[in-house]
Amino acid sequence: MSVETSGEVMKYSVVFNQEEQYSIWPEGKQMPVGWRQAGKSGTKEECLAFINEVWTDMRPLSLRKAMIERETSVSG
Repeated sequence: MSVETSGEVMKYSVVFNQEEQYSIWPEGKQMPVGWRQAGKSGTKEECLAFINEVWTDMRPLSLRKAMIERETSVSG
């Protein structure tokens, strides 16, 4: 269980960036530039479980797009 020093359970939000890479961020803290809310919050364990379900392709979005473009140009 995630516990803050005061004994309260720490809450997190799932965030992702322009490359569709996921992370968790403490609720109530300002998010870094370039990161957006993914719509899930909870304990650290809950957030990490959510990320494990939705982040199935670890490659950055720009790499995935480049690979698709290369495939298209080779087969086209």
